[in-house]
Amino acid sequence: MTNSRSLAVIPLPLHRLLTPLLLLVLPAGADPDTSPPPPAPTESQPPPYRSGLPPLPELSGPTIQELDHSIQKGVNFLISSQNKNGSWGAATRTKGLNIYAPVPGAHHAFRSGTTALALYGILTSRDRRPASLLCIDRAEAWMLKELPRLRRANLKSTYNIWGHAYGLRALCALYTHRANDPAKQNALKALAETQIELLKRYEDVDGGWGYLDFKTFTRKPSGLPTSFTTATVLIAMHETHQVMGLELPEREVTRSLQSIRKQQIPDFAYAYALSHQYRPRGYINRPAGSLCRSQVCNAALRFFGDESITDEILKIWLERLIHRNGWVDIARKRPVPHETHFSNSGYFYYYGHFYATDCIAFLPKSDQSVYCQHLSKVILAKQEKDGSWWDYPLYSYHQPYGTGYAVATLARCRDRLAAPALP
Repeated sequence: MTNSRSLAVIPLPLHRLLTPLLLLVLPAGADPDTSPPPPAPTESQPPPYRSGLPPLPELSGPTIQELDHSIQKGVNFLISSQNKNGSWGAATRTKGLNIYAPVPGAHHAFRSGTTALALYGILTSRDRRPASLLCIDRAEAWMLKELPRLRRANLKSTYNIWGHAYGLRALCALYTHRANDPAKQNALKALAETQIELLKRYEDVDGGWGYLDFKTFTRKPSGLPTSFTTATVLIAMHETHQVMGLELPEREVTRSLQSIRKQQIPDFAYAYALSHQYRPRGYINRPAGSLCRSQVCNAALRFFGDESITDEILKIWLERLIHRNGWVDIARKRPVPHETHFSNSGYFYYYGHFYATDCIAFLPKSDQSVYCQHLSKVILAKQEKDGSWWDYPLYSYHQPYGTGYAVATLARCRDRLAAPALP
């Protein structure tokens, strides 16, 4: 999500500027690609991903009762804010500065992604009061009707990617919820297959997925695949394979994993977008700017068996997110994308914490509790008086999507704190 008035002109890739200089300074016959590799890190030269941060402080709590109370308040907000048609959010509560959102397609995409996240939060909460069950039924009916119609708004805007990706995660949660209803499960599985087909259609020509393109307008997107959007889609696809047994599109998965790796920096920060690989030390691509992106990218690569994403890497980046939470918290609730330190945006806040719980799940059971405690404490402190959470003013989508993220994050942490032996 980028403000169309704040777009910067992207300079030529660095290698294009340096090539003439290399030709002048290299002796005849020299090959610039045959230089010896850098020396391996030693004890005096730690690997670049080492953060140098102190250990996390000891923390007691929060209690399971505190988590349950907060989660129920969040679910109550979602029940009360659901639209009559079963969805959440609308193109209302506008302000003087709004992100680029061509009607009606952009708002169909926003509503689809928001509805999927809100529904996912309720399903993950395991709140099965009658009002919650009715809310689930109505949201499910809306998704069965509307997700098949979801498309990009125009050649510039592919916000629909978020609707497809979070739609898949909500469909997986619904599939588990409907364990005793094979007919409904079949319908959910068929819908998930259509969403994967649409994701194949909107995959970027360079591999991976993005959400905006203001430079090239082609039938198949060819503009700005981003590391985190790509990782979001891959995790959603992986979940359909695990939960529903769907076959994943091998070509698209392979290309997308390659795209994320191209954007990976040696310290396991991730460039914002594929074009940023030529300026990895730009503020947005440094660790403080990648605090929330690294969680989802590390998780996606680990889901697909990348052995470089070790437990140590996951722990280091979880600890960075906790120790340096203020960098992204400064951006929370600010109306202009990327306006604050290290080009952080508010809409990354709950997103990053949500995917941190995916990273926690890969760790040994004995290591999970400390991270769940710290993440829970962060999220609990941000709950609004009405039970919602929000991080970026986006028409009237921000409260339900923020609440969906936060409820799911707390519910995952609660379940692991309550039963550390969970796999």
